[in-house]
Amino acid sequence: MSPSPRKVTVPLLAATAVVLLAACGSGTAANTGAVPPASTQTAGLPGEHVHGVARDPGDGSVYLATHEGLFRYNKGTSVRVGPIVDFMGFSIAGPGHFYASGHPGDGVDLPAPVGLMETLDAGKTWTVRSLGGESDFHALTSSSKGVLGYDGALRSTADEKTWTELAITAEPTSLAAAPDGSRILATTSSGVMLSHDQGTTWAPLPAAPQLLLAAWADKTTAIGVTNTGHLAVTTDAGGTWTTGKAKVGSAQAMCASRASGGTLDVLIVTDAGIEQTVDSGASFHSLGTS
Repeated sequence: MSPSPRKVTVPLLAATAVVLLAACGSGTAANTGAVPPASTQTAGLPGEHVHGVARDPGDGSVYLATHEGLFRYNKGTSVRVGPIVDFMGFSIAGPGHFYASGHPGDGVDLPAPVGLMETLDAGKTWTVRSLGGESDFHALTSSSKGVLGYDGALRSTADEKTWTELAITAEPTSLAAAPDGSRILATTSSGVMLSHDQGTTWAPLPAAPQLLLAAWADKTTAIGVTNTGHLAVTTDAGGTWTTGKAKVGSAQAMCASRASGGTLDVLIVTDAGIEQTVDSGASFHSLGTS
């Protein structure tokens, strides 16, 4: 059985931060020990590797899920939010509403691995919903229909508690759900696959190039990074794809959304920083420089 939901929070107290295990249901609060403060990083990315990047649809803030915790990014500055967790899977479901998986940092009283965690306050506090001590989702996505993750097996849940194990013919390196849950993309070493039923069945997309990562901007527009570092875009849910001329290197994570006016806004985290394109991959620039 999965452990009862637990919540952790990191309030800022002067120059220090303390991780608290907050009550959830009938639980009690307990001090779990001090951790480094939610410090500001000014040298670009907050860590060596970023497993997830996404914009909060509420205020447009960019969040980076890293081995050192969750960070809010703005113009080259990264500020840690919440407890130190080695985030391996990360997905934004709505304004201030995120899902994640990974391993707790030293002194953080969470199961290892954390299973599926949820926050409703943009990462300040997290509640373990299920599979605590059991699952470490390295691929994770969410939509209005539920959560889909891969922890060595493909699993889905509609209520954050009860999981169904599903079949897929190749290990997904990334999962991406359209906002309405109507379609899910899986990037694999065997090619891109598409599901119309929350991962229950999958079909290959022969028109798609080989993709390392994928994301949806809306229910029919999906974007991927090819193994050559170019951006590939489909506006007909995977039927046809166009590939941009510019390229990036060492893509770690990506996200896509529609900016005001309908412009396609794509962010790609590389070893050098966060690259942005608003012209479907014809050109890239560092986020915040233009």
